[in-house]
Amino acid sequence: MSLSEEGYVNYFEILGVDEAAKPGDVRKEYRRRMKDLVAEIARVEITAERRAHYLLEMAKLNAALYVLRDAELRDTYWESRRQLIALEEEWRTACAEGADRSDALRRQYDGKIRDFLGKYIEEAMLAAGRDKEVVENSHWDEAHERHASRILRYYRQNLYQQILERLPFSEVTTPCIEWDERARTVSELLAAAP
Repeated sequence: MSLSEEGYVNYFEILGVDEAAKPGDVRKEYRRRMKDLVAEIARVEITAERRAHYLLEMAKLNAALYVLRDAELRDTYWESRRQLIALEEEWRTACAEGADRSDALRRQYDGKIRDFLGKYIEEAMLAAGRDKEVVENSHWDEAHERHASRILRYYRQNLYQQILERLPFSEVTTPCIEWDERARTVSELLAAAP
């Protein structure tokens, strides 16, 4: 994964299938990975930290199946992701050139990234947990969903932060505070107060 794709959830990568994978291949790889994950969970002592990790891993696998097995949803997801990466690159280029449109691109990008992460992280992962095929394979239930909601928000926020850290925001300079001047001003204000 290149730096410019970091933070944009890639369900093909999560399942370990290529973009041309057929729904049957997606299901087969999902079942294999879910079986391996469940076996791993059974071998370790579950702590709060491990439970959060495993819930997130299960939710990612569930969402990967949910999104990739449906050709229309898969195409919409992949095109949205591609457009978002292209918009980030366009914004970077505009900033590097000092173009006037960079602020408009920033606002457009910010709205689209929030929508993308909300739709394909929280919404898709929670919807997948209510899907009959997913529930049969992962044994996902209401308790999983209750615990996963907080974890998914945290995961989405981490991805958003990962993306923000590399974006071309304006440089912020460290403020220079003249403490003596500030002390004089405060003293004058206090002396003038009734």
